[in-house]
Amino acid sequence: MNASRPNPLAFIDEELAALRERHLYRPLRVMSSAQGPIVSLDDRRVISLSSNDYLGLSHHPRMKRAAIEAVEQFGAGSGAVRTIAGTMTLHQALEAELAEFKHTEAVLTFQSGFTANTGVIPVITGETDLIVSDELNHASIIDGMRLSKAPRVVFAHADVDALREVLRQARETGRDGQGAPHRLILVVTDGVFSMDGDIAPLPGIVDAAEAFGAAVMVDDAHASGVLGKDGRGSISQFGLEGRVAIQVGTLSKAVGVLGGYVAGSRALRDILIQRARPFLFSTSHPPAVAAACREAIRIMVEEPELIERLWANTRRFKAELARLGFDIGRSETPITPVLLGDSETTIRFSDRLFEEGVFGTSVVFPTVALDRARIRTIVTAAHTDEMLDQALRAFDRVGRELGVIAG
Repeated sequence: MNASRPNPLAFIDEELAALRERHLYRPLRVMSSAQGPIVSLDDRRVISLSSNDYLGLSHHPRMKRAAIEAVEQFGAGSGAVRTIAGTMTLHQALEAELAEFKHTEAVLTFQSGFTANTGVIPVITGETDLIVSDELNHASIIDGMRLSKAPRVVFAHADVDALREVLRQARETGRDGQGAPHRLILVVTDGVFSMDGDIAPLPGIVDAAEAFGAAVMVDDAHASGVLGKDGRGSISQFGLEGRVAIQVGTLSKAVGVLGGYVAGSRALRDILIQRARPFLFSTSHPPAVAAACREAIRIMVEEPELIERLWANTRRFKAELARLGFDIGRSETPITPVLLGDSETTIRFSDRLFEEGVFGTSVVFPTVALDRARIRTIVTAAHTDEMLDQALRAFDRVGRELGVIAG
């Protein structure tokens, strides 16, 4: 009887087969070691160029000690969502320290950067508002906009003139086409774009927004711990403190742990506590996570040599890839895409790198356009010169073998 029953999910097998046929299917590699510059993946030791752990904090001795001490004092979990019984002194302390670090009035933490974006955007925008978004913004921003009832307009990537034109038209036509003003016009952009590694032209974006009475929201996930004084992010990098209404960040990249946060005014924090669905319906961070995140902030301030090393490695790695003849696009940050074009070549390149002892993730459609497939690399402060030399030799060998660079 069961054998003849139709499978209503049979279409999934067809979609998976189509992905494999188009060389777009990617299996998960399994790590059996701690995160770091060298890891054990699928039982093989390789140099990792695929981690967002920019400063190497995930395995920093101070971080591990803070997490262990928090577990011993507060236990393994927080027990509930924060509005019920899950707010601990550790959560309050982390948010206070993050607010001081980011030079904002207040901070509210979320379970991830993704939930921070999908939490804040629907709360502060509605039918009488307008969201103006960079075309290459992160998927979490796109999903946050989809959850909002506000109409949205997309402007050409990092094009301040295009943004100004959108804002001018919005002010002239209004929310009803007759000039009735929007309650809020929210300009949203990444600070650093996660696929190409370029930095948003924030001074121009903020100037344009202010000229037309709009507010600015910046997702600083890949700028936190990388740009600005002590890694405070892109707003600090450009001296824009006090001019950006909402900052979103993650605690799972340069901070080295897990989570996200929204930084802004006290009123913004208060309304998110009342209405942000990811905050209201998800259990709060375990004590170990909150304690390790607090320690990460202190490390970024007290050990500036980590950021210095990150940038020294970045400059060296980019220069050598370019010298070898690779197209590394317009990256300005430790995110360095090696642009290869088609998906099949990119996946083969990634597989061959792995055989050569280097883990470089292939990024293909739909994450990027079909003709913009790339190996997305990130160097960290934990990479040594010897590791980078070995990785570069592997890129050279595979690039010549596959005809990507001249032999």
